[in-house]
Amino acid sequence: MNGILLIDKPAGWTSHDVIAKLRVILREKRIGHTGTLDPMATGLLVVLVGRATRAASFAEADEKKYIAGIRLGVTTDTQDITGTKLREEEAHVSDEELDRVLEKFTGEQMQMPPMYSAVKIGGQKLVDAARKGKEIERTPRKINIYELRRSVGEGEDPYLYVHCSKGTYVRTLCHDIGEELGCGACLSFLRRISAGPFSIVDAYRVGEVNCEAALGAAEELLLPVDTIFEQYPALTLDAEQERRCRVGAEFRANAEDGRLRVYSADGEFLALVEAQNGVVRTVKNFFEIDEA
Repeated sequence: MNGILLIDKPAGWTSHDVIAKLRVILREKRIGHTGTLDPMATGLLVVLVGRATRAASFAEADEKKYIAGIRLGVTTDTQDITGTKLREEEAHVSDEELDRVLEKFTGEQMQMPPMYSAVKIGGQKLVDAARKGKEIERTPRKINIYELRRSVGEGEDPYLYVHCSKGTYVRTLCHDIGEELGCGACLSFLRRISAGPFSIVDAYRVGEVNCEAALGAAEELLLPVDTIFEQYPALTLDAEQERRCRVGAEFRANAEDGRLRVYSADGEFLALVEAQNGVVRTVKNFFEIDEA
């Protein structure tokens, strides 16, 4: 079983919980995901199954889109509503004032990774140090907020639409917006609605996958592995080119410089490759290898 499974993660589950359940449901050990969601968050989790796990490092760089609730006037140690309150005050922020601040947080910027995160410094996860009451010196990281605006959502908290680059912490964004407003803020709700080319509208709940698996139809829910690489041109190989590709050897082809998706004559996705001056080299292969 190989492919991409789009899951709508429920609140209260870790991303690892989802993977653990799917390994049992699909009876497949080779399962991973392309971007962690915190337990309080819901929404799109891109799950890679079988040989598709080899694409993880490529998919992790995808841009993400979220709907986020921001609780104005509340600051917590985790920068979200699940943490311990550090400060609370009444916040009187108009839509116009919030819009002005959101504009300041649009574009390339440096963001400090939060202590409650899986980022490792000196071989130690920041979250492990945070749970021991320690503060570790961190270095800000470059991120890009492509679009940030008020959105529609249920409840009293303002909702934000966030389109951002890899490595962006939305809860830190909410915290920083609160600091700029002067009243403090934290993340109160988070739902990922897209990641790269994938959308939440095409995602399944774990229970739905379980039902399909019981009917022997779970594989029909999977998207092809090469969906991740649709931005690259496709090239069909002849028999000799395919032979060389399958043994990891470079080969010549009439192709423009850059990355390509290559296929066998019968349409099997073989590999992501790099072409330069007519010479093609494999970046990552995705064909099944006979281990007999």
